[in-house]
Amino acid sequence: MALLGFGAAAAVALGLTYGAMSIGIAGLLDGDALQRTVFAHIRAPRVALAGLVGAVLAISGATLQGLFRNPLADPGLIGVSSGAAFGAVALIVLGSTLTEAVGSLPLFAPLSLRMDALPFAVPVAAMVGAALVTLFLYAFSNRYGQFNIVTIVLVGIAVNALAGVGIGAFQYLSDDAELRTLTFWMMGSFGSARWSAVGPAALLMVVAAMPLFFAARGLDLLQLGEAEAFHLGIDVKRLKRRAILCSAAAVGAGVALAGMIGFVGLVVPHLVRLLIGAAHRYVLPGAVLLGATLTVLADLVARTLVVPAELPVGLVTSALGAPFFLWLIARARPR
Repeated sequence: MALLGFGAAAAVALGLTYGAMSIGIAGLLDGDALQRTVFAHIRAPRVALAGLVGAVLAISGATLQGLFRNPLADPGLIGVSSGAAFGAVALIVLGSTLTEAVGSLPLFAPLSLRMDALPFAVPVAAMVGAALVTLFLYAFSNRYGQFNIVTIVLVGIAVNALAGVGIGAFQYLSDDAELRTLTFWMMGSFGSARWSAVGPAALLMVVAAMPLFFAARGLDLLQLGEAEAFHLGIDVKRLKRRAILCSAAAVGAGVALAGMIGFVGLVVPHLVRLLIGAAHRYVLPGAVLLGATLTVLADLVARTLVVPAELPVGLVTSALGAPFFLWLIARARPR
């Protein structure tokens, strides 16, 4: 755990100092106005958002893998990421039409509404999409499956399929500029991070993720089976409800600002278990540290590899995660 903490601190230090413009402590102390502006208003919120998103994706993935007792579970399994993507894509494609329609009304005409004047419109739409999926998941599972794990997974598959249909339809209807915007957003990026948006999202992510740390003992006992965990004093239904809803809220807030970032929630918990064992009292905080480290370093690679252009972070995490996942499969196959 100490090594993971040191790695996270080192990744944050690298993310803050390296980039298209290198920023050193000497430059900050000497009063270089440009370096201080870049550090305070561009680099710091970006690194903070990258670390937070990686942390919530990783702890949510570790929680869902323990809850479903399935090593392939990740935050995308329950449909929250797809719901957030659908909300964002819908606003990107329909936003100009909606703002023109609203601006034509006498009540809103003085506001001169435009999409470029609403910088938080896409994150808010993504968060609304994630929230609607979470509420639907909770209501449907409670009504028809008593919050059963199988029902949750099946509903998540259905939601992912429906969201995929909607996203595909909007991609077909979009023009070239809208298609470029939504494609880049769906690949993930921390380039739009600003303190005014990162602050509220960070509060929501932290509040939603904190209860997951207290689920460690329940997740350990749940590996024995639901009936065994119940007889050992675990309120299994409450544990499932808390884990699903908290994971959905945390991931929804992260996806709303950063877009779709794959493989972090799937791969990081496996890495942590290889390093420090399977006990969730270590896996959950270890996933937070390693998830933050991975996304901060992936963002550093994304913004320095092809300067002055910038790669989507989702491409970097997938390029790192997919080979590692294949290695995990090959490693486990002889057993």
